[in-house]
Amino acid sequence: MQSLLPLRARMRKPTNWLLISLIAVPLMFAGVVGLIVVIGAIFIFGGSTALPGVSAAGVELGGLSVQEAANKLNSGWTLSLSDGERQLPVDGATFGITLDAGATAQQAVTYGRQHGDLLQALIGGADVPPVINIDLAATQQGLVTMRALFEQAPINAGITLVNGTVQPRPSVMGKALDLDATLAPLRQNAAAALADGILEIVTMPIAPQISDASALVQAAGALLANPLQISLYDPIDNTGRVWTIAPETWSTWLVANGNDFDFDPSQVTTYLTQQQSELPNGNYLNTDAAVAALQEAIARRETSARLRVYHRESQHVVQAGESLIGIAWDYGMPYPWIQAANPGVETLSVGQSITIPSPDDLLPLPIIWDKRIVVNLTEQRVRVYENGALKWDWLGSTGISSSPTWHGVYQIISHETNAYASNWDLWMPNFMGVYRPVPNADFVNGFHGFPTRGNSQLLWTNSLGTRVTYGCILLSNENAQSLYNWAEEGVVVEIVA
Repeated sequence: MQSLLPLRARMRKPTNWLLISLIAVPLMFAGVVGLIVVIGAIFIFGGSTALPGVSAAGVELGGLSVQEAANKLNSGWTLSLSDGERQLPVDGATFGITLDAGATAQQAVTYGRQHGDLLQALIGGADVPPVINIDLAATQQGLVTMRALFEQAPINAGITLVNGTVQPRPSVMGKALDLDATLAPLRQNAAAALADGILEIVTMPIAPQISDASALVQAAGALLANPLQISLYDPIDNTGRVWTIAPETWSTWLVANGNDFDFDPSQVTTYLTQQQSELPNGNYLNTDAAVAALQEAIARRETSARLRVYHRESQHVVQAGESLIGIAWDYGMPYPWIQAANPGVETLSVGQSITIPSPDDLLPLPIIWDKRIVVNLTEQRVRVYENGALKWDWLGSTGISSSPTWHGVYQIISHETNAYASNWDLWMPNFMGVYRPVPNADFVNGFHGFPTRGNSQLLWTNSLGTRVTYGCILLSNENAQSLYNWAEEGVVVEIVA
């Protein structure tokens, strides 16, 4: 019988590899994970670049160093103004608003490490508030400068013509810049208010004065059956022209005014400003006076108005042989007026430029439209016109060569039943002042009847038709009285050489 001992000695307990693997694998995985965590922690908390999900002021900065982030912010951050309807880019420095790119970049790189939400910094959605430098006084001034871009005047209800039918035109709300409300967020937290680079403009509504024009439709219908005629008159050269505006155009100028209607001044001004470019030699309209004349016409339910044409001062370049008196005569301007317009000019030289005042300076009063007096120095006659037709044609007398009657365009500027000229001890009946030879002087040349000296000596009764006066225009007593009663102040007097 064999011994079993050797056989037992050769037999061993089997190894449990499954158990070993079940224990070893998790230990190895834990080590790898731990290593990853350690490496990630080093990356997250010890890195010098912004975490992947970080942006600032809307500019993505993930993976950038402080310097790189600052550079990108400097090139990528802009400032705009927005009123909710449009967005307008502006220069931030002009508004006293600048981005501190370095400080903002530093905040972005440390976001999720030293402050902020780590998860957002890793997966996105971490927008770091910018560091803003702001000068509120400059911001306010910038807003005031640009307020016209965001403001709108209210428009009153008016009347319009649609396919030949008068219809009410609705009013339009206006808006004005609310400066305090716009600046308030900047005072509280400029970084939050400008996080997206947009300064929100706050406006407040302005209601129109007239919101309903329906009651005026019938009244306007009769007027809008006709074009609007604007008659322009140039009193200097006695010429005119007519601007005719179709009802479809001028109906848009009408705005309600309680139970009446007016012209919208802004629309009338725009039209007149455009139209006056047609006038020759840079002539122009007094826009305020023109608008007032049109307002007065429409208030009278009239569709025509008269407007006066004005002239600008001019420059004259002195030619060889010219004198100040000769230049003044050529321009029909008493030479002391030219002297006054060129202070300090004692002598003239060829090529010198001197100022010639506007001839309107000699017509200071409103024009009497349908009357005009023409004095002809060559013929020594006075012709009086009314509504373009000759009314009177009289013999007259003007100034002697040493004290001439100066040709030009003037006005009746005064009336005096018996004026006294102390220089010559003359009493002049039915005197009508026409022009001042010297600006702002009391001395005036004008029309009058036969003068007396020393209260007894009647002068020049047989001299009509010859130059005998000291600058005035002499008429017979009968004619002087007729003219005195007919010619209001403002009637144009043209004296031709």
